[in-house]
Amino acid sequence: MEPKTETRRATASLSVVTKAMLGLLLLVPVSIALAIAHLSAPLVFIASALALVPLAGFLGRATEEVALYTGPRLGGLLNATFGNAAELIITIVALRAGLTTTVKATLAGSILGNVLFVLGASLLLGGLKFGTQTFDRVDAGAACTMLALAVVSLLIPSFFHHGTVPLSTGRLEQLSLVVAGVLFVIYILYLIFSFRRGPGGAGANFEDDTPNWSRTFAVAVLFGTTLAVVVMSELLVHAIEPTVAAWGVSEFFVGIIIIPIVGNIAEHVVAVQMAMENKMDLSLSISLGSSLQIALFVAPALVFVAAVMGTRLTLEFNVYELFALGGAAVIAVLVTMDGESHWLEGAQLLALYLMLCVAFFFL
Repeated sequence: MEPKTETRRATASLSVVTKAMLGLLLLVPVSIALAIAHLSAPLVFIASALALVPLAGFLGRATEEVALYTGPRLGGLLNATFGNAAELIITIVALRAGLTTTVKATLAGSILGNVLFVLGASLLLGGLKFGTQTFDRVDAGAACTMLALAVVSLLIPSFFHHGTVPLSTGRLEQLSLVVAGVLFVIYILYLIFSFRRGPGGAGANFEDDTPNWSRTFAVAVLFGTTLAVVVMSELLVHAIEPTVAAWGVSEFFVGIIIIPIVGNIAEHVVAVQMAMENKMDLSLSISLGSSLQIALFVAPALVFVAAVMGTRLTLEFNVYELFALGGAAVIAVLVTMDGESHWLEGAQLLALYLMLCVAFFFL
């Protein structure tokens, strides 16, 4: 399942959401002005976070438009690789600032948000409207199996580091690099499999689609939104520490709850919209596929980037993250194994996400 290659028409149809996103773009210059004036850090944090919402959405849309000019295979690869570009940029900026706790929390929070919050909201609202909904059990099962494998792989450094013979810092870094490398290879194999499986594979949706933007405009928007995301990410990251001090919340909570929502909210809306149109295969493709991109591409990429930057970043997660990730992977498999969904399953997923949010808030 590719989360981006099938969302283009869905995104274009959300005119109300698009207008709201355009309005939020005004917060880009507002955030910059607040930062230059050295006003309250929480205000800068809120303004830059809200500004990132439309930027992330338009960055994804621009990527899809550019991909339509490159052909089905290269376009599918472009979407699969840069589908979570906004989150990747935010976490790289946080990594450069030394906020490794925020970086790892954001990785875990992105997976949790997609599997529990987005999937839960989709099943709940879609189920309330249509009752029992069906989807391709084979595709959903393959995605969930891959997600479970990715989550287990991410847990390996943590379990071995806290084993009977704890790993040294150097060995933990080496193990993290090896795990990241294997995950990256698995991701490439997953893309190859998706490309080769014919209809429904990566890039298949480009064959009968035409761009709505000109090539020049699409490229300009892609570069412009990327630059804006970098600037807003800088403002957001530098405002995190004074903001958590002013609000009395932890850096961990900001990373695992707030930042993932900011970076993914446009895509979340599309996933729920598709469920409410009874397009459950597409809805699951967005939520589960985005989780796969985070676990198999973004996390390994950050480990490699940290190594190049000379910053220490391992795939060692704390016990709270381990528990939540493991539970989310198991629940995703249980929900999708029968090829059917209903509103109660969605309510259960949302209930678990709410309990985790409250628990994370008290840390």
